[in-house]
Amino acid sequence: MRKEWLPPSVRPVVWLSVWLLVGTLLFVQPSQDNPIGKPAALPASPKSTSHAWVLEAQGMIGQPAQAPAAHASHLVDLPDHPAYALAAFWFAGSKEARPDVRIAMSLWSRQQQTWTAPVWVVDRQTASATLGKGILHLGNPVAWVDQQHRLHLFVVGTGLGGWAAARVLHLRQTAASSSAAAAPAFETVGQLPLGWLWNLSHLVRHAPLPLADGGMVLPLHFELGGHYPAFAWFSPEGEFQGLRRLTDVGQSLQPAPVAVDGNHWLAYLRTLAPRDKLQVVASTDAGQHWQLQPELNLSQQDTAVASLRLPSGEWMMVRNPLERVRSQLVMHHSQDGLNWSPPITLAEGGSGSEFSYPSMRWSEDRLWLSYTHLRQGIAWQRWRAVPQDKGAP
Repeated sequence: MRKEWLPPSVRPVVWLSVWLLVGTLLFVQPSQDNPIGKPAALPASPKSTSHAWVLEAQGMIGQPAQAPAAHASHLVDLPDHPAYALAAFWFAGSKEARPDVRIAMSLWSRQQQTWTAPVWVVDRQTASATLGKGILHLGNPVAWVDQQHRLHLFVVGTGLGGWAAARVLHLRQTAASSSAAAAPAFETVGQLPLGWLWNLSHLVRHAPLPLADGGMVLPLHFELGGHYPAFAWFSPEGEFQGLRRLTDVGQSLQPAPVAVDGNHWLAYLRTLAPRDKLQVVASTDAGQHWQLQPELNLSQQDTAVASLRLPSGEWMMVRNPLERVRSQLVMHHSQDGLNWSPPITLAEGGSGSEFSYPSMRWSEDRLWLSYTHLRQGIAWQRWRAVPQDKGAP
């Protein structure tokens, strides 16, 4: 008979001590001495011009076959691509957090003026084999184009423990991908080095903030045991450079950053109960340090927010009002990022319907939006800005 190395009465105490130690280590912060703050890219000639917004076109992006569910779309503009103006990424499958979920992609054809048929670009089996570790589910994708015109894709991948134990996978467009290809191929760069212990519980959602040197800041959040925002820096070639965590800002996630000027940044936060107003953090040293700001007079709770600074200098925001939960999606514009226009309704439905997780990009002198439509597909809209003194056509 095998002798037990630990008496049964002592085991619960030992395991509790182990998990307390692990929890403490997860919250030990990396050194904050690395001077990674860099000025943000700004509109070439920002003007304080107010616009009226006119809806030009809208519809649904095609859904892959045998994938009845879709969520968490992300738009990225392709200004130097000869055939396509935009790329849309999202996750699709039978249902969120199921093993069959994959990352889909569609491109906006400049010539055809429509979205291409969707294709799969990432699956968990390939990612697992490349990383050498198991990936059970895939989630939110975020895309970015580096100075060599290569697409980078950051994807949430989970193992045991669900979203709270997620990792961020980094993929990059292969050099062999043709510029005219309707389905660029991706290679796995690796897992972002965001934690020194188990390197888990970081997720992505919002578009990166472009930097003046051609690099970018990737918004992240941490949610194991608590929720707080974080930001990771990348070089113009897409190399990871450092991380900032905002641990003094709790119960907040999915930061949506925007630059007031090169060094002064704002980030709007998805906030959790009991807060019911949109939270804001600000930095005046290019993201090295952040401070919690007064709440905006906009209701919000536990829904993703999208923000964008236009070439005109105008700020745009899309959100779900608390009063309608996720059954209504609205858009605002602003001249300073703090005081916002009355809402413009983008989508709405009855109780229990969902129009959520918005994404915005500026491309071909138009504002483009995508969002989750009833968890069944990805909807898109294109808006045109009309100077208010001229009025709508």
